[in-house]
Amino acid sequence: MKEEKWDKLLGIKTMGRDDSHADQYRYPYEPTPYPVLERLANSGYIGKKHVLLDYGCGKGRVDFFLSWQTRCRTIGIEYDEHIYERAAQNHKTAVSSGRVAIEMTDAKQFPVPEYVDRIYFFNPFSLEILQKVMSRILESYYAAPRNMLLFFYYPSKEYSSFLMTVDELTFCDEIDCTDLFEAEDSRERIMVFELGWDSTV
Repeated sequence: MKEEKWDKLLGIKTMGRDDSHADQYRYPYEPTPYPVLERLANSGYIGKKHVLLDYGCGKGRVDFFLSWQTRCRTIGIEYDEHIYERAAQNHKTAVSSGRVAIEMTDAKQFPVPEYVDRIYFFNPFSLEILQKVMSRILESYYAAPRNMLLFFYYPSKEYSSFLMTVDELTFCDEIDCTDLFEAEDSRERIMVFELGWDSTV
């Protein structure tokens, strides 16, 4: 019920799962639960001075919610044309659309803008693609060194193991979300990694 209320409040439609174009490299669309996004928004890690990049944005829930709740700017990227069209439709009706950009593009090829300093993932693609995406992120970072935070919701063991091997990343926090759901699931968390030498966020 809370999911429907948030969608209505934000002026968007993001419910449901879509695996019509999923494969071994790109995973099905499934929106991040709103209670998880509320916890992230209340963490203090994202504010109006930040620009958040959402990989595999789907219908745009993360982008429209966080831009409305924290006043940050967001960029959502989505490779699936069918789902992108849903996000584009939401962009026309969303209350926070002025702070949101949605692009249809391949994550592996997308050049990370040098003003992006927050990045969100909800298992949008395989480890192979994540490795290429991480190279893009590091390219952007070295071109314009800045403090960046990367958020990984419901991380797989593959993701977690890989991220711990990236020298430039520092694991700095974990936002526990296990209490938000009835079933006990240790993956219900947001891992927070820092990229950059400045510890002030």
